[in-house]
Amino acid sequence: MGAPGEGFIQPPLRRRPSARMGAPGEGFIMNPRLQAEDLASRLPPLLVAAERVAATVAAGAHGRRRSGPGEAFWQFRPYQPGDAAAAIDWRQSARGDRLFVRENEWAAAQTVWLWVDSSASMDWRSGRALPRKLERARLLGLALAALLIRGGERVAPLGGGAPPMSGGGALARLEAAMTQPGAANLPGVANLPRHAEAVLVSDFLMAPAELEAAVRALAATGCRGHLVQVLDPAEETLPFAGRVRFTGLEDEGGLLVRRAEGVRDAYVRRLAAHRDALAAIAAAVGWSFALHHTDRPPQTALLALFARLSREAGR
Repeated sequence: MGAPGEGFIQPPLRRRPSARMGAPGEGFIMNPRLQAEDLASRLPPLLVAAERVAATVAAGAHGRRRSGPGEAFWQFRPYQPGDAAAAIDWRQSARGDRLFVRENEWAAAQTVWLWVDSSASMDWRSGRALPRKLERARLLGLALAALLIRGGERVAPLGGGAPPMSGGGALARLEAAMTQPGAANLPGVANLPRHAEAVLVSDFLMAPAELEAAVRALAATGCRGHLVQVLDPAEETLPFAGRVRFTGLEDEGGLLVRRAEGVRDAYVRRLAAHRDALAAIAAAVGWSFALHHTDRPPQTALLALFARLSREAGR
């Protein structure tokens, strides 16, 4: 959706906080509490927020782990910090100078694969008191990942090529993968094991046929999935009045509306029809669909999403 152009002030660019952490000088011993506070202060704010949201939801969430066969080999992947030593395949690792972990198909399928849309339409908000859609979508994705990792599961970016990850540092690596240039494109099925589980978070302001093609391709592999639509409240109600120029954020051009209130009802009906189409796409392949507005608490959406994943795991 385009942002009003006349009278609209583009907020200043945000400087991305650094994830690098310095260490005290040699011979300097820091109080453990002060050391923890210093460490937390150096974490990217998004990761801190995600951990906070996950901690709030964890109290009311139930685990989703289940047992299953794990004999079918899927792939070797490079060892990552946090991987169990018992998972290392020493025979494969002996062939080179890197450690490799052996992954079985069932274990890979229990990884939750995440995709957060970073296209231009996501980088918008209707007011300074609200988060941008992209900020909220990444927060939901990372908070869900934090919950899953707390439960001993693994997460992986869908379509990014990075392997499943868990343990310490996984959230930071996942955030880095979410910001890669290709994250703006709908994900494909490359490197996705059979019977995987995926979560796609976007405003889904795209042609339904485009989304349907991607969803059906994923579902054809046996992938279970969940669509989470993130919208700004102004996109839901079109609260503008009078003469307004809407500017497309993805090269759609501009549109001057002389009386915005005059097109409100038609706009609301068209948005409802678009959402119905998205829900139908998900239902046709047995996926779930949910809507989240950026003026609502992220904890509510996260708890509902985690509950849906837990029900899927129990089947």
